[in-house]
Amino acid sequence: MSGTQANFKYSCWDFLFTCVGLPLYLVDIGLDIWTAVSFYKEKAYVCLAVLLFLLLVSSLLTQAYSWLWYSYDEFRMKTKVEGWPTKRLLKLLHVFQLGVLEKAVESFRTKLPDPEGVAVFLSHDLSMLRIVETFSESAPQLTLMLTIILHHSSVTIQFVKSVGSASAIACTVTTYHRSLLSFLPAKENQKITSSVIYFIWNLVLISSRLTALALFASVLPCFIFAHFICSWLVLFFFAWRSKTDFMESPCGEWLYRATVGIIWYFDWFNVAEGKTRYRTVLYHGYMLTDICILCAVWCWKMSTDPPDFVIEPMYALITAACVIAVYVLGLILKIIYYKVFHPNPDKDELKGASTEQQPEGELGLCMCAATANVAAHHPPAPSAHCNKRMRKLAENFYS
Repeated sequence: MSGTQANFKYSCWDFLFTCVGLPLYLVDIGLDIWTAVSFYKEKAYVCLAVLLFLLLVSSLLTQAYSWLWYSYDEFRMKTKVEGWPTKRLLKLLHVFQLGVLEKAVESFRTKLPDPEGVAVFLSHDLSMLRIVETFSESAPQLTLMLTIILHHSSVTIQFVKSVGSASAIACTVTTYHRSLLSFLPAKENQKITSSVIYFIWNLVLISSRLTALALFASVLPCFIFAHFICSWLVLFFFAWRSKTDFMESPCGEWLYRATVGIIWYFDWFNVAEGKTRYRTVLYHGYMLTDICILCAVWCWKMSTDPPDFVIEPMYALITAACVIAVYVLGLILKIIYYKVFHPNPDKDELKGASTEQQPEGELGLCMCAATANVAAHHPPAPSAHCNKRMRKLAENFYS
């Protein structure tokens, strides 16, 4: 297959994920409103408060990232759509929690042929913003819904919301993976199979983790918050020790490290180059131990002080063993992915695909990663649109 055909095929898949992702994002918002209304009608005020808190924190977090990235780019508008809001109006949009939606709409509208790589630049930022939104909102929401399902028999709305949240998580991690693939050289372009395998092992690991958290929360609902805070502090410390370098300001970098702690609470996210295997093994060892402890506590409470719903001790043990076994299965699938599907490009080669190794003073003119696939057949042309943030994440992911 020629480089042009491979690039066209890759763009089609990217376009498909974007077309699916934006409607799914809007559907998820609708399900949030539907769930909140149902909690209010059922007088489940605690669940309603938790849901609204998650929505608020997630929205504030994503808007903060969006605003910081606009400020890092000195509020340079890249499209006609994006060029319309003034700086003051853009600030107002972020205050009213509409900055990310504005960026999503403009990215969707610029998915037509774009020689300057504007659409790819915006879609890369959106993929990272969706990762933040997913693990600060969708994953905790799914834990909440699973906990409610364990307690009640009539849970139609909660079940629909659970399916919606799970779909949003799956689509987000897959879109993020596709964004990172665009930074590979043309010869390293992967087929859709790699993203499918990536999606499966992430879904398996995340499902096991969320189920373990839901089981624990069903018997000790108050202690789940203490568990999160203690775990987040440990993970935040390790994010700091990893010496991340993603944001362009000290305050932004501390915000990023705090966010990484939230993401790590649910799933692995590579944030720094070097010692990747060591950090990954340490993380999954910690997660597997934590899941075993959560399931053990749940089994103990089910046998000594069962809640409203009663499960036979034997079934409780089988359930806990299945949750742990699913996580181990996810680790096996992850190993298979890294052994068979994950490319290992040279670091200089990867940077060349992203920046064409330009002098330090000309980094602002680096090539966009999406046009790097064509560079093997056409002379590289400078572009004003290069997403240095996602390039760093790609370097970490493929290190």
